[in-house]
Amino acid sequence: MQIQSLLTPERACSSLEASSKRRALELLAEVIAQDISTIDADDLVRRFLARERLGSTGVGHGIAIPHCRINNSAGAIGALITLKHPVEFDSIDNEPVDILFAMLVPEDSHAEHLKNLAALAGALTRSEFRQRLRAASDNSTLYEAAIS
Repeated sequence: MQIQSLLTPERACSSLEASSKRRALELLAEVIAQDISTIDADDLVRRFLARERLGSTGVGHGIAIPHCRINNSAGAIGALITLKHPVEFDSIDNEPVDILFAMLVPEDSHAEHLKNLAALAGALTRSEFRQRLRAASDNSTLYEAAIS
């Protein structure tokens, strides 16, 4: 999986302000809904929160990968935000999160979902990749850092 197959420049937002895990998930949902008119931000937040109740999507190193299934025949969708200040996320390493990469997959896409999650987690665990994302000072730089 290549990140550019999931992400668009419109769904990469740098240095957003969030005071909580919930607010970070709301921002992520808003970014997606602004780009894809068939997705409702409130519904997406509910789906993200339902997934978080099963266990935190905070995977460590200041990263979270919120994900859920949606009715979408176009395939997997991604969105990336970075936060100005990390927020508590109940991550597996107890570190706050400042990089969130959402992944939405079609309801019937089980194998693709797991494959994409594993590939995304692998990319985000690379220290140099995380540093590039955190150093991005604007949306276009963040997008370029994510796909390079």
